[in-house]
Amino acid sequence: MIEAALFGAGRIGKIHAANLARQSGVRLKYVVDVHADSAQALAQQHGASVTSVEAALADPAIGAVLIASSTDTHADLIVRAAAAGKAIFCEKPVDLTLARARAAADAVRQAGVLCMIGFQRRYDPTFAAVKARLQAGEIGVPEVLNVTSRDPGAPPVSYIKVSGGIFKDMLIHDFDICRWILDDEAASVYATGSCLTDPAIGEAGDLDSAVVTIRTRGGRLCQINASRRAAYGYDQRFEILGSAGMLQAGNHKPTEVTAYTALNVSQDKPEHFFLERYRAAYADEIAHFFDAMINGTPLRTTVDDGLKALELAEAATTSWREKCVVNL
Repeated sequence: MIEAALFGAGRIGKIHAANLARQSGVRLKYVVDVHADSAQALAQQHGASVTSVEAALADPAIGAVLIASSTDTHADLIVRAAAAGKAIFCEKPVDLTLARARAAADAVRQAGVLCMIGFQRRYDPTFAAVKARLQAGEIGVPEVLNVTSRDPGAPPVSYIKVSGGIFKDMLIHDFDICRWILDDEAASVYATGSCLTDPAIGEAGDLDSAVVTIRTRGGRLCQINASRRAAYGYDQRFEILGSAGMLQAGNHKPTEVTAYTALNVSQDKPEHFFLERYRAAYADEIAHFFDAMINGTPLRTTVDDGLKALELAEAATTSWREKCVVNL
């Protein structure tokens, strides 16, 4: 039996707790959160206890920790969990600064512990199917990747002020998709953006609309277009053009029903938000984490993947602020 501790009892912590509960041979023993009521409610739901970070990490029965707390705690918790010899699952990003993220990655390597970063889009059944067909050579050599990444609405400005900005908070998933799908590292990054949906976002020093162009070391191209406002729902798509064809990964909809009437032909809008869109992906990534622990399956998203995505986010932020191409 693997006993686990969960750090963070908020929205994403609740999802991970529910998915952990579905794993055979795994039990949630502790919930840790600075908000005592949230921790108690989630712990009671899953038959766990509320404790402190120190107590959870000091318990030799704890084999794994899941970090779903605020971003500013991730790097420190990774370092402390690694020192305690625990297997680690951590939500993205590793940190908002490269220095702290690199220190966390170094701590993981030195301790020799398992550390998986929560880039759940790699586990989405549609995206994973595209990757598998790409690897099978269905469209030849990949050349150009176009990514559409749009939220239905922006988070509160209070959150935006501490989020690290659109490139580190929102597009970091898309940077990971770029590396994963093209199987190549970036050579240069150019980013531009605007504040088009809410002037308060601009006043907070951030963007709500952005376009990023990446050229890889192998000469492949990736363009990401992002917006914090899509009136029709959560819009997550990409297409990859190869030497022998193209593969597209579309949105998910609540149903696949198409209605034909005298007025129009209509379908459901895309799933409203990431919690619905990536429901299956969140479940599959937690299953993969414990499969790696139990059976030694190689991790699909490591701490180094988290570090590489953050490097791209940092380059995009610099490119936007300084209005220049950033070479890596």
